[in-house]
Amino acid sequence: MEAIILAGGQAIRLGDAARGHPKALVPIAGHPLAEYQVAQLVRAGVERVIVSCAAGQAALFEAKLSGLGAEIVAVAESEPLGRGGGLRYAARYREESGPLYALNGDELTDVDLRALLEAHEDHGGAATIVVAPLTSQFGVVELADGDRITGFREAPRLPHWVNAGVYVLDEEALARLPERGDHEQSTFPELAEEGKLFAFRHDGLWITVNTPKDLQRAEEHYATHPELRPTLARNR
Repeated sequence: MEAIILAGGQAIRLGDAARGHPKALVPIAGHPLAEYQVAQLVRAGVERVIVSCAAGQAALFEAKLSGLGAEIVAVAESEPLGRGGGLRYAARYREESGPLYALNGDELTDVDLRALLEAHEDHGGAATIVVAPLTSQFGVVELADGDRITGFREAPRLPHWVNAGVYVLDEEALARLPERGDHEQSTFPELAEEGKLFAFRHDGLWITVNTPKDLQRAEEHYATHPELRPTLARNR
């Protein structure tokens, strides 16, 4: 089993909190973000991880992510290709056929990747997307007849699901990725219209590290759960 990590993000919204690192290498509780992803993939049986990164960063990613139990193959885009184009470009470096995992390089989750793969194989689609429940960033006011307020709920869960940036992609999905651009605006809508795109519901940890607030939340989570931090393969 192989995997692709999309790691071309520049951490612009993180500002000084990124400490000059590419987004996927921003330190969280003493470890680069992508280390958590590689360690999670290794636990799921992945032996080879292809990292799609920006020009000039391949050696940095290979150095930072080595020793976790998987071969790291970093491939740098000569120019930005977008997320879909980055996936397509990285997929050229596969050594195996069949389904593979693909992760956005700024996502932290505790998704059961083995269960995700099993679900993908069971329904036989071209791709499976991990979806997470949408939680309101605001507290809500509950109203009754006559605009009478009956209560308040802080950051309630909404009746919607959102793309959590973790996928299993089969050969058909990979072949239909764009040369440039975003697969979430082309490949995925097309597959959905054809009934070939499925969801895997995840109700656990999901943090997209975009802002200093997101980074703080991730730091707090892994500081209080040291058992979830990556360890070198030789120390396991």
